[in-house]
Amino acid sequence: GAAAALVSHRPDDVDDDAALLVVDDVLTALEDLGRAARARTQAKVIGVTGSVGKTSTKEMLRTALSGQGKVHAAEKSFNNHWGVPLTLARMPRETDFAIIEIGMNHPGEIAPLSRMARPDVAIITTVAPAHLEAFSDVTAIAREKASVFEGLTSAGTAVVNADLDETPILIDAAARAGCRTFGASETADWRLDEVIATADATVCRAEHAGQTLLFKLGAPGRHFAMNGLACLAAINAAGGDLGLAAVELSHWAPPAGRGQRQFIQVDAADNRIGIDLFDDAYNANPASVSAALEVLAQADPPGLRGQRVAVLGDMKELGASEADLHRQLAGHPAMEEISVVHCVGPLMRHLHESLPAEKRGSWVETSAEFAARPSSLVQSGDTVLIKGSLSMNMALIVDAIAKLGQAVDNSHAETR
Repeated sequence: GAAAALVSHRPDDVDDDAALLVVDDVLTALEDLGRAARARTQAKVIGVTGSVGKTSTKEMLRTALSGQGKVHAAEKSFNNHWGVPLTLARMPRETDFAIIEIGMNHPGEIAPLSRMARPDVAIITTVAPAHLEAFSDVTAIAREKASVFEGLTSAGTAVVNADLDETPILIDAAARAGCRTFGASETADWRLDEVIATADATVCRAEHAGQTLLFKLGAPGRHFAMNGLACLAAINAAGGDLGLAAVELSHWAPPAGRGQRQFIQVDAADNRIGIDLFDDAYNANPASVSAALEVLAQADPPGLRGQRVAVLGDMKELGASEADLHRQLAGHPAMEEISVVHCVGPLMRHLHESLPAEKRGSWVETSAEFAARPSSLVQSGDTVLIKGSLSMNMALIVDAIAKLGQAVDNSHAETR
């Protein structure tokens, strides 16, 4: 339990000796605690923002730095006006590296959080359509993401995705800082040269300052490779050991809800018979769904007659473009390799109606409807992706499919 409580008034039903810190405003006091914790530490602070991949990148950094000192980061996705000061306030004085995830839903949220965290290095993973309800277009999102550089320390470094239409906006915002770019672009300071995906890993080759760098991640996906490269660029900028970080990064794997892959054995007598399940149910926007579809398209189903099956839930907070952004998924190149697409939610009905008949699976209003009959969605031998916005509760479907058998090691699986 808590050692003490930060409160704006003393409740009537607590003991007289309860450990209460009474303040005028709880959020303001929490922010002050966060600033005080930041001021007392000599830690190198790395801030992470972006439309996609913030939490995965934070966890990659935690893993990559684990052999180089005491690392502090939030256990969950604490990236808003409560989560950032809470993460800072919990930071031990003797921390060597701190990783602060910074998110937003509306304009003007990132800069104050960055000024509170005062990162030595700030990463922008990517800029993509997300939270469009609150922004006029992706350019406006880029400007908001770029405001993370307002909080950089005087000798701070910006780490920017080089492969975006909005990259010039990000670089311009980082003009007063050192700026390092990463990506597949020939102009990138840290260039992703080759990506090889296997069933449960991604092997990458990158180039930096004339040197070749090899690293591996514990999940398939080019988007993970990009995030891993951003991590290495940031660690280098923060003074970390690049070689050690690349070795430690191989121990990273995505957690449940964020691309975790598991094999569900449905025949107790034969561990080759089952369902290959990609659990990417935590959240969704067009960019993250695109990345997940690409991973699914490259995965070989475990059964000879197995299919690649996508179960997609609504992508929320996309504003006036929401219907079109859902329809456009039907034309994604990865759809050529996907056999069946099941859809969940009123917005995903737009995709369902746009799919060719041979790929059009079922449509339901809620995830609970599919969770009640998982065997109607998938068969033994299939590879299945579950993806949707958090409010769609797609984790219900993940759990229902997992209960069709038993999760076992899936190292026998293959990826083209």
